[in-house]
Amino acid sequence: MSVQTGTKRKEGGFAETVRVVFHALIIAVVIRTFLFQPFNIPSGSMIPTLLVGDYLFVSKYSYGYTHYSLPFSPDIFSGRIPSSWTPQRGDVVVFRLPKDDSIDYIKRLIGLPGDRIQMIDGVLNINGTPVKRERIDDYVTDDDGVVQRVKRYRETLPNGVDYTTIDLTDNGFYDNTPVYTVPPGHYFMMGDNRDNSTDSRVLSQVGYVPFENLIGRAQIIFFSIRDDTPAWEVWRWPWAVRWSRLFTLVR
Repeated sequence: MSVQTGTKRKEGGFAETVRVVFHALIIAVVIRTFLFQPFNIPSGSMIPTLLVGDYLFVSKYSYGYTHYSLPFSPDIFSGRIPSSWTPQRGDVVVFRLPKDDSIDYIKRLIGLPGDRIQMIDGVLNINGTPVKRERIDDYVTDDDGVVQRVKRYRETLPNGVDYTTIDLTDNGFYDNTPVYTVPPGHYFMMGDNRDNSTDSRVLSQVGYVPFENLIGRAQIIFFSIRDDTPAWEVWRWPWAVRWSRLFTLVR
């Protein structure tokens, strides 16, 4: 019976490590490409639903796949596979900006193809009908002892999906708009922070979002830290992490 030498054991151990790392990378790529992709929130356009410093998982299988689903987004095919999986009003969606498809945006889907969308005195109207909106308790922030109260509303879309929005001013720039008619194969996106969101109301910067540009649906917040604290400063986590937001569903 032969006995393996120490050198061979070391070589075998190294080769096994390489295989494990390689398999782990393959699994990570598959998960990121077809199942879930992590994103972080760098701006306040989705307050109060999403805060600066939130980290969330987006389900990439929710609407099928496009070439944007692949690493580095190679333009090797067009359309969606399958094309029958359609988003719903009220979904919080990550999409590629139509004006610059290297940029990811996250907004709430408000309008479906063919819808007529308009803001009138701060109230969302869909197909000529005002969306139900009720005033609830104020959204309160405390920035280094400076307390700010902002009007908060609960909106309920025609399909029954409800969520909260905030209104920074009673006469914001996009509180009164023309009628936007959503083209076929496109969607209308809006931020929940209605007076501080560059979204589909700004046709020159965002406009209507093609179905192909949708990356996936925001599902769960897996980490959240105050926006004045870098996530890598782990020694500050006990005070800076928003523990109550961890593993909460996005809705």
